[in-house]
Amino acid sequence: MQDNNQDHFKRELGLLDGTMLVVGSMIGSGIFIVSSDIARQLGSAGWLTLIWVISGLITMIAAVSYGELSAMFPKAGGQYVYLREAYGKLIAFLYGWSFFAVIQTGTIAAVGVGFSKFAAYLFPPVSDENILFEISNFKLNAAQIVSIITIVFLTYLNSRGVKNSKMMQTVLTIIKILSLFGLIVFGFLLAAKVEIWHANWADVWATKSYVKETGSWLPISGVALISGISAAMVGSLFSSDAWVGVTFIAGEIKNPKRNVGLSLFLGTFIVTIIYVLTNLMYLAVIPFDEIATAKSDRVAVVASQYIFGDIGTYIIAIMIMISTFACNNGLIMAGARVYYTMANDGLFFKKAAVLNSASVPAWALWVQCLWASVLCLTGKYGDLLDFVIIIVLIFYILTIYGIFILRKKMPDAERPYKAFGYPFLPLFYIVVASAVSIALLFTKTSTCGWGVLIMLIGIPVFYLTKPKG
Repeated sequence: MQDNNQDHFKRELGLLDGTMLVVGSMIGSGIFIVSSDIARQLGSAGWLTLIWVISGLITMIAAVSYGELSAMFPKAGGQYVYLREAYGKLIAFLYGWSFFAVIQTGTIAAVGVGFSKFAAYLFPPVSDENILFEISNFKLNAAQIVSIITIVFLTYLNSRGVKNSKMMQTVLTIIKILSLFGLIVFGFLLAAKVEIWHANWADVWATKSYVKETGSWLPISGVALISGISAAMVGSLFSSDAWVGVTFIAGEIKNPKRNVGLSLFLGTFIVTIIYVLTNLMYLAVIPFDEIATAKSDRVAVVASQYIFGDIGTYIIAIMIMISTFACNNGLIMAGARVYYTMANDGLFFKKAAVLNSASVPAWALWVQCLWASVLCLTGKYGDLLDFVIIIVLIFYILTIYGIFILRKKMPDAERPYKAFGYPFLPLFYIVVASAVSIALLFTKTSTCGWGVLIMLIGIPVFYLTKPKG
């Protein structure tokens, strides 16, 4: 019964659309602001570059490993389906529950907040400093209203069918890629200085941390260094996340057995190259101390001012608004397909399993919109990232371990594509991601702990709501 509904999705997305969805969903606002925090945590050009390279490599390893699963189960729902097939309904439900409660909606909210942060450059009244309403500890600011308006608009657009949102996603993502490459090229051509480059790379593996209160650097080692590395990786991993979205819409992709895995590889590869080149451009243009102390962490704004002068601020603001808008479009489109598949399994509201006349799960889109809008009201970008990344990593680890389980469980299943570098690369990912997760739980217990608690609350919810019999 539940697979028949797959046929109602229209297969309208090709390889370019899939790749643009991966790239568009991955590049939000992170690359424009996260490098500042990494620089403060670890204190040298070598570490800044290495963190981005490691994040890119393990993201690509995860993506090419998922290729095997996407070719085995080329249906809507993606990662949820892989977890259900490998572990059964409880783990799949915990993923879907966390996905709805925190992962997808928290990411949509964080990206929405990122959009409004930079919209305030062009139109100051929409800044988060413009408080519209205040009661007790709760403050409602203009930036939160703007975030919610963009989420509602994109949800409406997606509820009208996949064609419009697909076209907008592809066009905006191509603009985003070209403008980022433009920033990199102009940075190296117009603003790079040999003396800044040499000064930034002089003490390449120094490990020190910036203390805001005193405005000075302190050397770090041992536990403080491990803590710094794990804190630094939150931002870079979050900036490299959301590539999995293309697996959720596999029911709408032409020739999914080939195109989903290929989209995953091409998308993560393109983004990794862009991210590493962008950071090398920062290091060629901006003195290291200025990278670490950029106002509100907006390191791309500092770079753009060096490259283009005063107008640079506006160039970056427009780039980030396009970037975050396209990013949220991809996230909103992909997320609803997971609730649709869960509802077909009896693990989500029944209405989420209904496709509208445009062949999209409109009810699932709107319920996602409502909760993401509520999360926007919390307004704290950094806390939203910590909440999200710990649960994302846990389920990536489980999904990639699922490849090993399914090879034993279904040895004869058709595998049009097999995980590259199996078993070594998938195992390498599991080890690195587990180490980062453990370090995060120890160093950011307050936020990451809440994220894990929300996930675990899903266990009693599963047993209380599970259909009888």
